[in-house]
Amino acid sequence: MEENDELNEAENQNSPEDQSGQSTEGQEDQIDNSEAVGDEEQGQDDALTRVTGMYKDWFLDYASYVILERAVPAIEDGFKPVQRRIMHSLKDLDDGRYNKVANVVGHTMQYHPHGDASIADAMVQIGQKDLLIDTQGNWGNILTGDRAAASRYIEARLSKFALEVVFSPKITEWQQSYDGRKKEPVNLPVKFPLLLAQGAEGIAVGLSTKIMPHNFIELIDASIKHLKGQRFKLFPDFPTSGIIDVSNYNDGLRGGKIRVRAKIAQHSKSTLIISEIPYGTNTSSLIDSILKANDKGKIKIKKIEDNTAADVEILVHLPTGISPDKTIDALYAFTACESSISPLGCIIEDNKPLFIGVTEMLKRSTDATVELLKQELEIQLSELEEQWHFASLERIFIENRIYRDIEEEETWEGVIAAIDKGLTPFTKHLRRAVTEEDIVRLTEIRIKRISKFDLDKAQQHLDNLEERISEVKHHLEHLVDYAIAYFQKLKDTYGEGRERKSEIRLFDDIEATKVVIRNTKLYVNREEGFVGTSLRRDEYVTDCSDIDDIIAFTQDGKMMVFKVDSKTFVGKGIIYVAVFKKKDKRTVYNMIYRDGKGGATYIKRFNVTSITRDKHYEMGGSGKAGTFVHYFSGNPNGEAEVVTVNLRHVGSIKKLKWDIDFAKIMIKGRASKGNIVTKYSVKRIELKEKGLSTLKPRKLWFDETVQRLNIDDRGEFLGEFTSEDRLLIANQTGQVKTVIPELTLHFDEDVVVLEKWNPKKPLSVVYWEGEKELYYVKRFLIDHPDKEENVLTDHPKSHLEIISTDYRPIIEIVFAKKRGQERKENLEVNLEEFISVKGIGAMGNQLTKDKVLEINMLEPLPYEEPEPQKTEDVEIVDEGNVDKGAGSGDTEVRKTTQGDRSDKGEDGDDVQTSLFE
Repeated sequence: MEENDELNEAENQNSPEDQSGQSTEGQEDQIDNSEAVGDEEQGQDDALTRVTGMYKDWFLDYASYVILERAVPAIEDGFKPVQRRIMHSLKDLDDGRYNKVANVVGHTMQYHPHGDASIADAMVQIGQKDLLIDTQGNWGNILTGDRAAASRYIEARLSKFALEVVFSPKITEWQQSYDGRKKEPVNLPVKFPLLLAQGAEGIAVGLSTKIMPHNFIELIDASIKHLKGQRFKLFPDFPTSGIIDVSNYNDGLRGGKIRVRAKIAQHSKSTLIISEIPYGTNTSSLIDSILKANDKGKIKIKKIEDNTAADVEILVHLPTGISPDKTIDALYAFTACESSISPLGCIIEDNKPLFIGVTEMLKRSTDATVELLKQELEIQLSELEEQWHFASLERIFIENRIYRDIEEEETWEGVIAAIDKGLTPFTKHLRRAVTEEDIVRLTEIRIKRISKFDLDKAQQHLDNLEERISEVKHHLEHLVDYAIAYFQKLKDTYGEGRERKSEIRLFDDIEATKVVIRNTKLYVNREEGFVGTSLRRDEYVTDCSDIDDIIAFTQDGKMMVFKVDSKTFVGKGIIYVAVFKKKDKRTVYNMIYRDGKGGATYIKRFNVTSITRDKHYEMGGSGKAGTFVHYFSGNPNGEAEVVTVNLRHVGSIKKLKWDIDFAKIMIKGRASKGNIVTKYSVKRIELKEKGLSTLKPRKLWFDETVQRLNIDDRGEFLGEFTSEDRLLIANQTGQVKTVIPELTLHFDEDVVVLEKWNPKKPLSVVYWEGEKELYYVKRFLIDHPDKEENVLTDHPKSHLEIISTDYRPIIEIVFAKKRGQERKENLEVNLEEFISVKGIGAMGNQLTKDKVLEINMLEPLPYEEPEPQKTEDVEIVDEGNVDKGAGSGDTEVRKTTQGDRSDKGEDGDDVQTSLFE
């Protein structure tokens, strides 16, 4: 290295840039070393090249080669070089029959300077996309990840689509192959947005590309919209199907993101079925990720069955007592059932990398297609005009018997001159001048053709040519309309079976802490102040997961939240430990404490929503020395108990014992000081009566976009739910059930009834009975809330027509018209009067024997529900609402009851009112 540095210094001293202030191209890597070699070599110029200069040139050459010749596709045709050479070789070999892939690979090696393995892999990838190559044999399976058979066992040929849109030799630009023996296309004249249809992925030096595949039909529709001057949007469509969230797609540019999910449904009470998988995975990798999550304790499964063949079918069996809905969310949170893909639109244009979005890619591809169609039309027009020109000359030559003028000519020049002279009177209507080549072609006409020449057929041929010329000119004059018709023809011809596979849907965010399985046990040593999972000899607290947060309170009024660990020191005298839920405003802490040594005793109720981990917070006033917590309880549903305060008998105190009801205390932020209980010394505080929840019933909404329940006022309002209320669900398949309304619930797409369940409200059903082939009506109450039941009969042709939860539903029957008779008038039926309420398993009553065209629901008859018993109005902020932070601790939740003696000042500060007085 020191020698290199000396050489560099010597070069810097002698460089032309130092002497003249300018750099001479091609000379900066060379120095004159004639003086250094001695007198005997004087006059010889030995060039010394810096190693750093070599590395610079070599690296740039290598980087450019990898970017342009291997990794990144060209915008002109959507191919990487190896793909383009494979397609060119398939065209060379095309005779309508299948070719061995090994044969195609060998032929491609005439153009491609790499080995057969890279060519075979690239060809398999093209074949698996089922667009350009018609495959035969085992080409692998993108669903299971199985590899293709060896190239000597599988066969391929160009698809009809590829033959139509990829090749057009007359407008193709050609170049020498790498060894100069062959000619290969610079770019193939692809007349379709092929790059967006197939997608592309590659890693080069210093950059990469990741272009998502898009839907065939949607691409054509977008091209047509672009040609019409209309706006369009493109979103990916994956061959593995699945569900995708494209809200942050960002047009495929850098910084965008796509979330992809497997399609998971509940197959039975203890079985889940995965029927579609995310792009970028296969069933093997997906199952491996599920097994790993199970081994780590994130989820609990019994076993997995992989029944995948033509379609994905993975059965996940769950242990008894495990929630299927919660497991579905856990699969999305902890396994490859959900992943995110970051697209990056990088392409090659004019031998330079370019970063553009998919919208711009489609516009450029469509414009290029229009230009290619124009070139083809111009070549076609030129060929037709040439055919018309020679056909006209041939007719003149034969009809006017000019061939007889050459009988006496003895030289070739004389023959040419005689024909030219004979044609001159008849060539005024021709579209171009007659050349010597035209005359030579006339001399090549055989006598047999002259003898059989038919003037009418010749004229008909000319008329046909003129009609085709006129048509091509019309297409050229209306090129955009011609291009639109071209794209529409592609859609009509090849669009069948290419409908969208991936379902576009907004995803709800899944909190891992809410769906993780509690896979470890938490212990506490209260006296020493330690909490952890390794303290197995100490007091057991609860089951938890290894990603949970833990909240702990100590006797001196301090609080800390920390991650689950084997052993964490909180502080001596721990009085409360539990799993902490972020943004949870339903959990209320009740506390009575002494504010410092000899200070007054205060009472408070508060929430803990957002905190900083591993930080000690003062819950007992201002944190004075000697602060002591007399009473503490954590209440997950805002319970408010009654406690008894016992004072020490000191001085002339008259009342030494009384009760306090926490229900009369306002719920405030954790930083509030609270209300004064007494200024005297407290002996002890005892629990007198356990409390009931003081929280208002929780309001629930159903967001149809993400098919989930929420408490954030998104979607359809379902009602207010207490812990005893249930949700009624009915599907189009006739399945009816009631469930506890948890936010983790998943819903099928065929849900027809979703509302708060009223046990006294009957359901009315009109259904087609498959065996009787008649419509039946039934009304029933749900007697078994925890059981899922089918309201239809077991016949496979039975299907649900109408289900109503109205008290007094009315339906309208539209009868079918009988042949030769007038249509029967529509009939209105009051289902309340038509049939009484029976069991859910009853068949019901026959609706009508006449043939029915349709059955419609009408406005129900009015019904007044009995007024519910009035309850106290309790206001509470739901757990899903985002707290503003640790500093906003004075968010109040107040129970409005008579006799509430706790007050609040105008500025939100506590007015310290003694409860003892």
